[in-house]
Amino acid sequence: MATTKKRRVFEEGHTRKFLVIVDETQEVESALFYSALRMAHTAGSVILLYIIEPQDYQHWMGVRQVQLEEETTKAKALFRLFRRKLNQAGFEQVASEEVIREGEKASEILKLIAEDEDIAVLVLGASTDARGPGPLVSALAAGKAAGNFPVPVTIVPGRMSLD
Repeated sequence: MATTKKRRVFEEGHTRKFLVIVDETQEVESALFYSALRMAHTAGSVILLYIIEPQDYQHWMGVRQVQLEEETTKAKALFRLFRRKLNQAGFEQVASEEVIREGEKASEILKLIAEDEDIAVLVLGASTDARGPGPLVSALAAGKAAGNFPVPVTIVPGRMSLD
């Protein structure tokens, strides 16, 4: 696990940030709206993190480059979509940052938390699938790293609405 900097969210000049992992699953919206609601009341911001996971065919540089470009384009489109949804829900004042990383999801999440001492909470949406909470929730919140995770992890129901 990466070495984590001291959290400085309550020091002068720092703002509290909630980290939301962006992908195309429906539970992302639950995590996003929960985070925005909390940040609207605490004058913090939301970090939207999209992670491009390595593919099996990385040995072909041309294919890898095309995949990176496609995934970056998809990430930017998702960022625009979620920002529009936040604005339509009345969260125009909630600041957001957009981060794109390449690598294994759990590792990149931990690296970003280690680098940004203002990240206070990781917010995950639980899968709505009957098979379980989802791979990211299982790996981070219930896996071997759970007891040593550098920030609190909030898991919101995947079907949670703003009401």
